[in-house]
Amino acid sequence: MANRKRKWTKKRIASYALLLFVLLYVGVMLWQTYKPLPPGISYAGDLHQVEDIDFIYDLTYSKTKSKDEYKSELRIFNEVFQMIQEAEQFVVLDFFLMDDYYDEKEDFPQLADQLTKALTEKKRSNPDIPIIYITDPINTGYDSYESRWFKELEKAGVEVVYTDLDPLRDSMPIYSGLYRILFQWIQIDSKAHFPNFLASDAPKVKFTSYVKLLNVKANHRKTLVTDKAALVTSSNPHAASGRHGNVAFKVTGPVQNDILEAEEAVLQYSEGGKLPRVEGLEEQKGPYQVQYLTESRVLDALVKDIEKAEKGDRIRMGMFYLSEQQVIQPLEEAANRGVEIEMILDPNENSFGSKKSGLPNRPVVQEIQENTDDKIKVRWYNTVIGQYHTKLVTVQTADQTFITNGSSNLTERTLRDYNLEANLRIVAPADSELTDEINTYFDRLWDNEDALYTLDVEEYQNKLTFFQRGIYALQRWIKLTTY
Repeated sequence: MANRKRKWTKKRIASYALLLFVLLYVGVMLWQTYKPLPPGISYAGDLHQVEDIDFIYDLTYSKTKSKDEYKSELRIFNEVFQMIQEAEQFVVLDFFLMDDYYDEKEDFPQLADQLTKALTEKKRSNPDIPIIYITDPINTGYDSYESRWFKELEKAGVEVVYTDLDPLRDSMPIYSGLYRILFQWIQIDSKAHFPNFLASDAPKVKFTSYVKLLNVKANHRKTLVTDKAALVTSSNPHAASGRHGNVAFKVTGPVQNDILEAEEAVLQYSEGGKLPRVEGLEEQKGPYQVQYLTESRVLDALVKDIEKAEKGDRIRMGMFYLSEQQVIQPLEEAANRGVEIEMILDPNENSFGSKKSGLPNRPVVQEIQENTDDKIKVRWYNTVIGQYHTKLVTVQTADQTFITNGSSNLTERTLRDYNLEANLRIVAPADSELTDEINTYFDRLWDNEDALYTLDVEEYQNKLTFFQRGIYALQRWIKLTTY
């Protein structure tokens, strides 16, 4: 009997169309999550000997749990402005967020205005000096408006480069798969009608800006390089971030060119072009070693350093976000083999005047306490205003201290080649001046030496709900987070 021909009913056609779409959707998700990175991204420089390293930090604190009469010690951008003033041959910057918009009724430092003034004055006094500023498209509301600060910089002759985020991997595949297939092609009225996601006084944005924003990825780096020195920090030239707690390290030597090489990779795949180099740099003979790391290379080095710690050694951490299991598990193993671990974490309570849910840090703390029988000691920073935005980890062994600091939170988005990130890794003698300075900083906060810097872990953990922990677990599983 001859085979009966299948009838192409509407239902069958729809079923095949749905199957094809699902296959396409899954394929796009997998490709965009694991595709090759642009050349030069996820960079690990060499370890270089250096004579000296400057440890610089910002703090905002109170003597009580109230922000009444809070105080700030702000040093990082004073150093940035000084470095710009002292530069003779070039200035290269890469900062994620630069604006002076905010909703809070506070006296924030106008960092975007100040940095714009420093750079334009430098260009006026030395018209031939190349100044290249690499940044994230969040500063234009993802193509909704022109930043008045970057417009002024371009008018003065500064080269402004907005990082192309599209070639980077997608950190939120469930949404980004739909964005890649459907949403990015949507053309809507080009006028900006919608409230800005940064602040109510910021320019309005287009609907398509929210569509792009939901991909949640960024050039999150915070670096400055001149012919004289380099600085890597966790701080942004952003008014509402101006009273955050942050840390920076300033260095000199061949690592300056390593940073320029890594930044040039971003420039080349975004717009093309070259960055200058510092001529005549030689290896120094100092007691410290320094290495520039980006993206997942930060994770690789940090895990290896944690694994070096033995019973009687100490790990100290000041961190805004902690959720990456590839870091948490080695920390738990270290605690269970007798390593003393102290963490100062942001309680994830404040976000530019709005209340946050406590994710991810609070459920993470509950998890690590259960897995280590409370061997890991945690204190919450007393965030009366702003955030404890620091990203500093030290692994202190009998002979050496291994330090990492920069833009990288300890999260999947920052450590798994999704965002662009930048850290300095430092190896210092255990008895060095730098190790002493960092320990003095941690002791001041941990022991509340002259203010109420930190709070007992129970201050927020008792408020943790089963619902919060469930949401955290679900977010981690389906990769649907903003951290």
